[in-house]
Amino acid sequence: MDAARWIAALTHGDPAAWEGSAIFHDLVRVALDGADPLTDLGQTLAAVQPDHRERYAIVLAPDWHPDQATEFNGAVWPCLGSAVWAVRTIDDYEDAIRAAIDLGGDTDTVAAVTGGLAGAVYGPAAIPAHWTEPLHVPLPGSGGRTLFLTHLVDLARDLVERPPSG
Repeated sequence: MDAARWIAALTHGDPAAWEGSAIFHDLVRVALDGADPLTDLGQTLAAVQPDHRERYAIVLAPDWHPDQATEFNGAVWPCLGSAVWAVRTIDDYEDAIRAAIDLGGDTDTVAAVTGGLAGAVYGPAAIPAHWTEPLHVPLPGSGGRTLFLTHLVDLARDLVERPPSG
């Protein structure tokens, strides 16, 4: 979880955001290992810095609902709590994203966090084809070449499998 904290610290000065990033990454890791990251958060919460643990325990509890948030959902606690709520209560990738958006507020952030967690939990095949088929991004320095989803997945795989240089 420390690596996630360090990465979050590059863009966020608030240690609460570092902890939120660490929790998110741990939940994704558990899901990618084939387990349900939302059934027992005890081990994840035990690794959270003590001064943030109680607050995260509240928003990650199975009975927490985004309506109980005491802050705008762009703040790290309700954002992560809302994403966990959407994935925990809805068993479909697209519907979980839509539920996150329907909460209002900082919809792009909450939906992005929900999408990352839902993708890890449900797997890439759960992402609707009508959301990925038209995906293309011309990249700077790519000589005008347009990459489609399959190319982006291949690129990500190559980056993971490439041995570190230097």
